[in-house]
Amino acid sequence: MYRTAAKRLLGTGLTTTRLLRLPKPRPTLIIPYSSHTSESPISNQSLNPNQSNPTAASPPSTAREEEGHRRDESMRKPRAEFQEEQARVLAASLRHVARLGWTEEAMIAGSRDVGVSPSIVGSFSRKEAALVEYFMDECLQLLIDRVDSGLDLQNLIPSERVSKLVRIRLEMQIPYMSKWPQALSIQAHPVNVPTSFKQRAMLVDEIWHSVGDGASDLDWYVKRTVLGGVYSTTEIYMLTDDSPEYRDTWAFLDDRVKDAFDMKKSIQEAKYFAQDIGAGVGKSFQGLMNGVMQTMSRRGGSSAF
Repeated sequence: MYRTAAKRLLGTGLTTTRLLRLPKPRPTLIIPYSSHTSESPISNQSLNPNQSNPTAASPPSTAREEEGHRRDESMRKPRAEFQEEQARVLAASLRHVARLGWTEEAMIAGSRDVGVSPSIVGSFSRKEAALVEYFMDECLQLLIDRVDSGLDLQNLIPSERVSKLVRIRLEMQIPYMSKWPQALSIQAHPVNVPTSFKQRAMLVDEIWHSVGDGASDLDWYVKRTVLGGVYSTTEIYMLTDDSPEYRDTWAFLDDRVKDAFDMKKSIQEAKYFAQDIGAGVGKSFQGLMNGVMQTMSRRGGSSAF
């Protein structure tokens, strides 16, 4: 079910094997929140994944064990279909990106570092894109490792947890910042958009999972769409930030996350993000997001997060 849903949402022909934790379908109809209620689908309270919810039925233990097993299995699988020798070349190539950019030249230099013939670069069907995608996968794995190693999030409210995890991920791009516009250009190429979108979707999903999110139905899509917009706008802002240690970027990030708790701003950010992504992914995704926006609008003063 999960693999089929992921393919339907994100398209086919993707090399990344990690799976999104899609929400489980409910047997009952989805009833939009009334505009006359102050209840929010996602409030800025402590999100403890172990905290019981008296209003929601707890999933069977077998289902929880199956989901945990599936996540463990996906973590052990390679994130992209690279042979061992290719992966070594890509890892070594990252050391040359700051000087040579996300280019074949960097990959050739990396192959020489590990004693492999430069002709191996020809085995990559999308060359520079393979290098960027390898970096994205490695950064996601590093973020997961940070969380699993005991990153302290329990004493933070949800908005602070989200800001902290986004900042940790963006800090991984600092050594490559001068060349990151080139990486974004490569990701935006029509051939590379599906994989690029899936990688970013998985990053946002992992952040929410680490925060302790347990949303389902449309709330699942709303939160990930809004956070995707926050991440992307902060990433772009970071490219022009010349403040010491990117202080202005982190202040911008904190403000955007706080703005996400304002329903009107959240709707607008999600619309912009849906339009941008929908143009590259297809009408099916655009249709889904239009439905999400209508549901959000009907909730009136409720918070997106």
